[in-house]
Amino acid sequence: MPVHGALLDVHDVGVLLLGTSGIGKSECALELVSRGHRLVADDVVDLRVEEDAVIGSAPERIRHYMEIRGLGIIYVPDLFGERAVRDEMQIDLLCRLQKWQAGGIYERTGLDRETETLEGLTLPRFTLPARPGGSMATIVDVAAREHRQRKAGVSAAARLDERLVTEMSNS
Repeated sequence: MPVHGALLDVHDVGVLLLGTSGIGKSECALELVSRGHRLVADDVVDLRVEEDAVIGSAPERIRHYMEIRGLGIIYVPDLFGERAVRDEMQIDLLCRLQKWQAGGIYERTGLDRETETLEGLTLPRFTLPARPGGSMATIVDVAAREHRQRKAGVSAAARLDERLVTEMSNS
């Protein structure tokens, strides 16, 4: 099943960027590639399930190409080298980009992780507000790092919550 998005390998985490057309998925992906991460697919991501994992890849005809509005079509290996791309990646994390809205409700503590079902499998998801001039690539980079930490059993939000509960109970 194909989905509209961009898939990258960010710190060995398969990050699928999702959102409406024009929200900035490709620009975010390009910034991540320029920082040394690897592009798997842009615009169309083909999905398949293998055992308990969703694997994403690009359709052969557009593999490793990107369309950047205002710039046109680029071929990532020509600009960033062969190490800037990979053919497929397990999807570990969804980052859904949304247009930022004043008064919008966004996660503030991170104690509970949102999830979304993709191809019948439940995956963790961040809903990220995209603002003009904001650095979505930095936020996605940190989301991938935070995901790795949680997989290793470390949660900054839980650690802070525990600290506050302990301090309140000692008062």
